[in-house]
Amino acid sequence: MSTTSELPPDAIREVREGCLCLATQRAARRLARRFDRAFQPVGLTNGQFSAMMFLAGSGGASPSRLADLLAMDRTTVTALLKALVRRGFVDVAAGKTDRRTRRAAVTAAGRVALAEALPIWRAEHAALAASLPQAAPGRALLAALALT
Repeated sequence: MSTTSELPPDAIREVREGCLCLATQRAARRLARRFDRAFQPVGLTNGQFSAMMFLAGSGGASPSRLADLLAMDRTTVTALLKALVRRGFVDVAAGKTDRRTRRAAVTAAGRVALAEALPIWRAEHAALAASLPQAAPGRALLAALALT
């Protein structure tokens, strides 16, 4: 038998106004939508841009490693990579030393897309920095949270 108890309004307000997790999720979703809109002219999402930048900077990575770097579920990264492979921006091939492993790498077409997206990313970041004087300390806080 379940019983229903009312939550006090101050508890609801406490979570709504004080929850770091909720605030971070809301901010992340709004930023993601902002960058998704900005990247529309080059046909990328912010998640695809970030994943490709990680891959381009590392020379490639396994889907598991990429999931770890992006703090995403492996299944989500697998779906993201499939979309990029279909577009010809990423190639996923068997590992050189262990054919059972997979390694994703940015293709030449992917590097062109990144080169087109980079000025958009820079402009969005400059606009955010101009409108948010607390952006630098906020970035440091988020980096620390990502390590917890």
